[in-house]
Amino acid sequence: MTTAFEPVDLAGTKLSNRIAMAPMTRSRAYGPGAAPTADTATYYAQRAAAGLIITEGIQPSVVGRGYPDTPGLHSAGQVAAWRQVTDAVHARGGVIFAQLMHTGRIGHPSLLPDGLVPVGASPVAAAGQVFTARGRQDFVTPRELTDAEIIATIDDFATAARNAVAAGFDGVEVHGANGYLLHQFLSTNANQRTDRWGGAVAGRIRLTVETVRAVADAIGAHRTGLRISPANLYNDIVEDGHRDTYRALADALDPLGLAYLHIAEADDRDFTCELRRRWNGPLILNPYTPGAITGPEQLALIEDGTADLISFGGLFLANPDLPDRLAAGGPYNTPDPTTFYGGDTRGYTDYPTLDGGPGTVS
Repeated sequence: MTTAFEPVDLAGTKLSNRIAMAPMTRSRAYGPGAAPTADTATYYAQRAAAGLIITEGIQPSVVGRGYPDTPGLHSAGQVAAWRQVTDAVHARGGVIFAQLMHTGRIGHPSLLPDGLVPVGASPVAAAGQVFTARGRQDFVTPRELTDAEIIATIDDFATAARNAVAAGFDGVEVHGANGYLLHQFLSTNANQRTDRWGGAVAGRIRLTVETVRAVADAIGAHRTGLRISPANLYNDIVEDGHRDTYRALADALDPLGLAYLHIAEADDRDFTCELRRRWNGPLILNPYTPGAITGPEQLALIEDGTADLISFGGLFLANPDLPDRLAAGGPYNTPDPTTFYGGDTRGYTDYPTLDGGPGTVS
């Protein structure tokens, strides 16, 4: 029986255990440079005992930003700032992938410079609101991307992936989940296109397939992961016939030999298991846990073969030494939701370790 505390190989990247830190937006990249800070380096280095750290969503372009104070990987200053983060993680023996996230229609013009507006597959506004510097505001109708702009967006992802490697990341995760741009193209409500990027399954998966291929061509498939969330309704997404969509997506990408497929699970464990059988590479699972965060009981999904790794979000946020705590059976710090987004070091780098001290980095 395989356990969470055994090593695993992600297409050549050796991990010390099968406990992953899930990507979590923290909104602490302050200032016009949208770059991580010294506190960001401390935060991730504190959690370097994870088999794999996947960063918060990082926008591959200026227009890809959908929330306040989120970081980018599209400027030289951002690359230099992220190098401090990766160096700090590597100094403690960690492995870290950058999640590349274009939010598409999820955003607001007030979050963007130079008169830019959110873009999407089609001019279909998402129901709901987004947090901005002026408080919550309704999502706006996005500007539909042209064919040429879609090609440019794919190139933005590939360029950001090269920047990630230049910044010292061990790889990147392409974010195709949670209602953001690639997921919008996969959906049957946000994507109303009738050209090659929409319509039937082959059209709707095209942007995700071409983006992942471009990233793999840029930095190597062994450094490229993909996150998906089949049937996840988050950010006003509808996916009629989602099983057909993700079967086609998995079949198209499986031959590339990617580092991993990361599933943010909705209420369809049977389909998770089907994708597990279809996918020949490593599989990371963020399990469906309605009304609760992913907890230690989910490690059984590694033992029974459902997944190769389990990604933990809130529990890793509050427990910088989570692998040690899981091995010891706890106890666990409780996450403070009031400090999740923005703020200072409180609720960011001050959660204590098992020895009772703050999760400091030597």
